[in-house]
Amino acid sequence: MTGIATDHHDGGLGRVRSRSLGAARAGVPELVLIHGMTACDYMVPGLRELATWTRAHLIDLPGCGGSGEPPHELTVAEFADAVLDWLDHRGLSRVVLVGHSSGTQVAAEAARRRPGDVTAVVLASPVFDPAYRRLAPVLWRWALDLTREPSSLERANRPERKRAGLRRLLHVLHEHRHYNLPDAVADLRVPVLVLRGRDDALTTPGWPRRLAALAAEGSFAEVNGPHTFNWQYPAAWSAPIRAFAVT
Repeated sequence: MTGIATDHHDGGLGRVRSRSLGAARAGVPELVLIHGMTACDYMVPGLRELATWTRAHLIDLPGCGGSGEPPHELTVAEFADAVLDWLDHRGLSRVVLVGHSSGTQVAAEAARRRPGDVTAVVLASPVFDPAYRRLAPVLWRWALDLTREPSSLERANRPERKRAGLRRLLHVLHEHRHYNLPDAVADLRVPVLVLRGRDDALTTPGWPRRLAALAAEGSFAEVNGPHTFNWQYPAAWSAPIRAFAVT
């Protein structure tokens, strides 16, 4: 496998950095990964794992990671627009969108807006479970989940969270807490795979299953690990995503 290729695209909602790895293969869709709340690099181990069997791309949303500043603080719908603009820039269609955490909402919204460019959607560790939607429970469950994550995750996320700043983090948290993911999933007419880490403190065991049941063609799988299982156990999502995406 060759090294990661980095690209920058100047879109209307800000410069977007993307990192791509792996080789495109006939009959196998390319994957587009969308990170969670303001941090991006934690997705690289999962990118490397998925790139063993297809071409995979990791997008840094505007205002996050190595991307540029947006013209204003963005909504979930605008993050989705930035993803779709990037797909147009790269000339990609019939991809599988793989969102993690708050990135699941961006993936679902992008697929809802442009179903012709998306062949399937993966929702890994989706948020926000109605049981923990209010701010105090979210922060409490987030803190609890951190006790289940390796300390290396926080070290990886800290520089990017610092770059984003507290104001942006709170804005993004507000936008995603008020986004209706079940409605978006119910609107999708492409296959949906929902993944949950067994030790995820941000979701109840039943909520991801209910999300999968809302999809016209939904499936569910539970994997080893906490909310950010793809950092500590990047191989955990490779097999279920491959089985789902390659038909």
